[in-house]
Amino acid sequence: MKKISFRNDILPLKNELYRLALRITLNPAEAEDIVQDTMIKVWNRRDRWDEIESIEAFCLTTCRNISLDKVKRAENQNQSLQEEHDAPDSSYSSNPEEQAFQRDRIQLLRRLIDSLPEKQRSCMQLRDVEGKSYREIAAILAISEEQVKVNIFRARQTVRQKFNETENYGL
Repeated sequence: MKKISFRNDILPLKNELYRLALRITLNPAEAEDIVQDTMIKVWNRRDRWDEIESIEAFCLTTCRNISLDKVKRAENQNQSLQEEHDAPDSSYSSNPEEQAFQRDRIQLLRRLIDSLPEKQRSCMQLRDVEGKSYREIAAILAISEEQVKVNIFRARQTVRQKFNETENYGL
């Protein structure tokens, strides 16, 4: 049995935990607090680490649960996701109009993803951003693999449909 090390196995998950918490809460400061709370909670369970099949899944599940609890308490569903890197890579186009157009499209995509139900947002984040398998997502979210696939399909379909409507007809 592999000995789990906080420094080598859990601490490297902090960025992944942050992205998941951010996708759920839509609040960068709240997401940072959640990562800290997750790390503390996982550390406090260190005497039971050898009983845990996947420490990564345990950490992500803990992070998700804390995030959902905070969202329910704060009811901050209407805040928009803030990201430091809103501007597309300037090497993409030297045309300021094209850069503004791309920036607007990225912001639209973020808004559309943010407007999805939490479970669809989480599935999409874990699959498309974190690269998790359906099995891993099912374990993290405590749902079946089939439910994961359905949530991802519906999320992508909704985002694609709303994006195309906005692109074709404007807001």
